[in-house]
Amino acid sequence: MDAALRAFGTRGYDTTSLDALAGELGVRKQTILYYFSSKETLLDAVIDEAGEEMIASLERALSGPTEGWDRVDSVVRSVFRLAARRPELLGLLREVSRLGPPAATRFTEILGPFIARATGFLEEGMDAGLLRQQDARLLLLATYSTVVGVATEVEVLRALGVEPTARAMVTQRAGLLDFLRSALLPPASRG
Repeated sequence: MDAALRAFGTRGYDTTSLDALAGELGVRKQTILYYFSSKETLLDAVIDEAGEEMIASLERALSGPTEGWDRVDSVVRSVFRLAARRPELLGLLREVSRLGPPAATRFTEILGPFIARATGFLEEGMDAGLLRQQDARLLLLATYSTVVGVATEVEVLRALGVEPTARAMVTQRAGLLDFLRSALLPPASRG
């Protein structure tokens, strides 16, 4: 599963063959097919496992701060830590989005309840005056795009003059948090 996650998340699903994957693992293709009846079945299992890992990481972040900006900060930092530790997870998310249904639908179903919770949290904070009124789903999309881009689009970063290093990732995280702080906190709350 880990080898398939790395391959799908870094090289892409279409360019990863079961023969090549078996070669990397030092087994025969038939060994993989014993456990997974097809490449598609293997992808489904990888999506399920990756989704569970992502949700577990996000849930740990949410177990701390209970409201407002601190919770947003905690989640963003958690996702960046996950991106630094396991960039193939975010690479898989990017790849599954590119593949479209049924893989994207499967991943959306896994992350859907968390996205609904995050949207609800933002909207509650906005209604309570803790956060400025914004389109919560658009804000989540912009945040997702930034984090996935920083974690997976190495050549795009290089074209923009940013070397993909740990220091650059910290800088990108700080920039995203500043952007979100400006977008979310009422002027009197920033500081």
